[in-house]
Parts: sequence; C-alpha cells; structure tokens
Amino acid sequence: MGARVTPGGALLVVGDVVTDVVARHRGALAAGTDTAAAIRLVPGGAGANVACWAAHRGCRDVRLLGRVGAESALWHERELVASGVRARLVVDREAPTGTVVCLVDAAAAAERTFLTDSGASLRLAPGDWSDALLDGVARLHLSGYLLFSASGRALVAVAVASARARGVPVSLDPASAGFLAVLGAGRFLELVAGVDVLLPSRDEACLLAGVADPAFAAAELSRRIPLVVAKQGADGALVARGGAVRARVPAPAVTPRDTTGAGDAFTGAFLAALLGGAGPEEAAAEGCRAGALAVGRVGGRPPRNDPTAEARQEASDG
Repeated sequence: MGARVTPGGALLVVGDVVTDVVARHRGALAAGTDTAAAIRLVPGGAGANVACWAAHRGCRDVRLLGRVGAESALWHERELVASGVRARLVVDREAPTGTVVCLVDAAAAAERTFLTDSGASLRLAPGDWSDALLDGVARLHLSGYLLFSASGRALVAVAVASARARGVPVSLDPASAGFLAVLGAGRFLELVAGVDVLLPSRDEACLLAGVADPAFAAAELSRRIPLVVAKQGADGALVARGGAVRARVPAPAVTPRDTTGAGDAFTGAFLAALLGGAGPEEAAAEGCRAGALAVGRVGGRPPRNDPTAEARQEASDG
C-alpha cells in the first residue's frame, strides 16, 4: 500500500464540486407530460462528497481542491466549511459550476440515473495544482471524474508524481461506469499507474477487468494495483490484494431512500479509517456503515451536528 500512514494526518481530496438537482419520483417517467416528484437542490460532486464524509467520520484535517463557477462559489464554500472541510475552490470566470440532475426512482430501491453537465469541474488543470498542497498531507485521494477531460488527466499525472516524490499514498475512485466505458479500460489503467488504492463499484470493477464476476474482477485488478476495495452496494465490499480477494465485508441492512453518493460515503469513511490507523478490512466495514447511512438520506452529503437543521431537512425530504 505504499508509505506508512501516520494516524491523524491530513487527507487531500482533488475532484469535482457540483450542484445536484435531486428529483425523487415513483415508477416510470411519463414521457411527454408531467411526472410528480419531490425536488431538492443540494451541494454534491464525488470529490466534495468524499471530503465531507471523511470529515464526518472523524478525519480532523480534510482539504479539498476543486473548481466552481462564480455564480455559486460562495454557497459551495460555505457548505463545505460547515461540513468540516478546508476548501480551496478555484473560481472559474468562464464556465458555471457543474450540475447533475439525479433522477431517483423510489419504486426501484431508490436507484438513480444521472444527467451530468460537468461545467467548471472539467476545467481543473495542472495550473490549479501546487506541491505545497501536500504539506502536512498523509493521503491524497483523486476523483475519477478528473480522468474524463484532457486537463484533468494532466492534473492527475502531476498530482500523482508529486505525491510519490513525497511518499504520500494515493487512492482513486473510478466514479462513473458510463464515462469509463467511453474512456476505455486500457487507457484508464494506464492513467492510474502509481495509484496505491482503487475503489471501484461492482460495475466499474467488472468493466475494468473485462469479466462478469465481481470477485474475480477485484482479484484481477489487485494484480496491477496494490489494494482494490470493490464496493458492492447492498452486498458490502470486497477487499483484494496480490491477485486474491482477502475479505468479504457485509453491509448493514437498510431501506434506501436515495442511493446518490453512497459510494462517496463509503470512500470518505474508508479513507478516514485508514488515516486513523485501521487496516483495509476494518476500514471497509466503516465504509459500509457510512454507505448505509447515506442511502437513508436525500443527496450525497452526511448529516451535520445541527439537530434543528437536520429536522428541517428531514421534513423537506418527506
């Protein structure tokens, strides 16, 4: 897994910050007419969500580098700070903040479909990076969405090289099976050379390994990347090292309301546990617990330590 992590060190997340429009409906959409839905506007983005969940699960120093449009920069910064994240947001004067429309079908285990306009997040580039960002950092995490633009791929190369030069381990979450299929498995695996931990979903792992069996996929990927933790949704997680699955970690049973951000919750809690000194299996169990908490909420962010605000959110979620 690379360098030994000092418990309590900082986590630096580099990735997307977006605005989520979450529309919860029941059953098939009515083409050409109205479909009743409960609609909320919430802060999101895989990178930002991971950072917030890491802070929520006890990481005392979580930092985030992202890029947003000027129209919502202050709102996103306030939301991140309120969640315990030290945000370094590059304000883009030419592109708006990315927006994702999340269609959540309450009649299909709260499964979601995304309509994604990545906006300013696709413009995060090497010029936004500084080696000083790694000062005091014990682990670097990269959102896989960075790999879906030329500037993002260039930033990943610079950040990984900088981290390796300092002995800082690097993790990456592939982020999107749909975008990954367009990029190509071979190209993706070339781009993540030097990454210590890969955190794919079941579909992403199978796509990358070119096999249908998720356990075999995780095992095969761990021949190329030291530690692979493959998220399996309600079935928990697989922990693979050295070409074999070493642990199958179950997930708590839960009735889902919105699966948006469940994988980000897993990743954030997993990284927080690693930074606290946990082993991969124990950290995966923490990730599963966070994922279970996430699917019981609307949106991709964790609860806050403000009972009044939480009560207002629960009432608006219905």
